[in-house]
Amino acid sequence: MARLRDPQGGCPWDLEQDFSSIAPYTIEEAYEVADAIDRNDLADLKDELGDLLLQVVFHAQMASEQGAFDFADVVAAISGKMLRRHPHVFGDARADDAGEVVANWEQIKQRERADAGDTDDSALAGIARGLPEWQRALKLQKRAARTGFDWPDVAPVLDKLREELGEVQAEFESARYADNHARLEDEIGDLLFVCANLARHAKVDPGSALRRANHKFERRFRAMEALAAARGQSMAALDLEQQEALWQAVKREEKGAP
Repeated sequence: MARLRDPQGGCPWDLEQDFSSIAPYTIEEAYEVADAIDRNDLADLKDELGDLLLQVVFHAQMASEQGAFDFADVVAAISGKMLRRHPHVFGDARADDAGEVVANWEQIKQRERADAGDTDDSALAGIARGLPEWQRALKLQKRAARTGFDWPDVAPVLDKLREELGEVQAEFESARYADNHARLEDEIGDLLFVCANLARHAKVDPGSALRRANHKFERRFRAMEALAAARGQSMAALDLEQQEALWQAVKREEKGAP
């Protein structure tokens, strides 16, 4: 990477990059790692982890050029953090189950923020704003739940989901709908937030659930296209009723598969 970033004979593209321009690639590579795991493709996972590691190397090299830190500093920082946050392994503390580990971890993080001069003592402090919003919703809910601000079980969450869905429907049916897109966005946001809460109570990762739903939709839609093509038709030439018939045919075929 140092060679690629060398102003004398380096790569023009690599030389043009900065932290902001590389950040989207870092996020993309992390998702590709998750995709390889989801597909249980260990050979691809090896390659994707290498791509993700390259992102760390890239950022560290750019920081090194500015005299801020280098790759060795990154490794030392995470090593130190693991030592501090696992006192039940590397120290004299005790943690008899995973729940205690998480509780201790959060307490240590709070102390680290305080030691760094962070005066935000909210239960929600330290949740990054750069996270995917579904993931940030989960973190906000989990942090709030630690203070006792949470529904006791899934029943009231389902009630709230129905309530929010009703509010979205009412907004669509309202005469204000055409002139108040912001209000509709607000109501749909509330609905999605409750969906994330429902997933949390069900101990289902919403990102994983949505990936499965996306995969299912893609698989079925491609099968619809293949079925239409086998009949000498294109999807775009079919009306919605004909397309729905193909969708149902694909679903029936899937259910009948071994």
